[in-house]
Amino acid sequence: MLRIDSHHHIWDLSVRAQDWMQGDEVAPISRTILMDELEPELERANIDYTVIVQTVANPDETPEFLDLSLSHPKICAVVGWLNLESKDIRPQLEKYLQHKGAKNLVSIRDLAQDKSDPNWLLRDDVLANIHRLAEYGLVFDILTRPPQLAAAVEMVKKSPNNSFVLDHISKPYMAKGEMQPWADQISEIAACENVCVKVSGLFTEANWKSWTTQTFKPYLDHILKSFTPARMMFGSDWPVCLLAATYKDTIKLMEDFTKDFSKSEQESFWAETAKRVYKLKI
Repeated sequence: MLRIDSHHHIWDLSVRAQDWMQGDEVAPISRTILMDELEPELERANIDYTVIVQTVANPDETPEFLDLSLSHPKICAVVGWLNLESKDIRPQLEKYLQHKGAKNLVSIRDLAQDKSDPNWLLRDDVLANIHRLAEYGLVFDILTRPPQLAAAVEMVKKSPNNSFVLDHISKPYMAKGEMQPWADQISEIAACENVCVKVSGLFTEANWKSWTTQTFKPYLDHILKSFTPARMMFGSDWPVCLLAATYKDTIKLMEDFTKDFSKSEQESFWAETAKRVYKLKI
């Protein structure tokens, strides 16, 4: 069975700083981390392909990732970055599309979770640029925490021509054991058929040192009920996950979660959803 890790990162601190790396708690990953460190994990976990995802709000990063997608056999796709507050994203997007690796650019992400305005996704300029992505057949990866999820729901409702992937199940407050209003908003966004979800980024939303499998169960059960495996995909969020778990831990949690899925449901979760939504030619 084909297996795709639909969400991971790398960064080279000699090229540029990662401005989100603030504080002692992220010290374990505040170093250059490249594909050669991930490769053995992918082999052990029988991961066939990966999708590399933007980390910083810098247009220079996306072409670098497109270069990497051409030279690394595991990387099949790139989720890049564009400034959705710009008057029109198309000039910068056209530059990306002139890159020799442009065929591997499948989605765009901007960092709604870091905006001071919880309704940032509903700004006129942001919404107009999200709609422009649909003209190019590109997906939009939604990066939100619970405070921005209500706006994401409304944004999706205003964007019937777009295709969306909700990253990290919108980062519920698992360390606090909170389900609401996240759960109701997940049900609402999942009612829109043009949204899929990455089951990723779980460990760093729980207590980093004391999580158990049961920590995640109510959240995973709700995602499963809301989206079904046909609209779910696996993502490791490596190396961010290393703050709370190993790559092996991410795989084990997902294998346990999917063990009672049918064969076709497992195929959807591990690869087919990502292939369909991101239009992967693999």
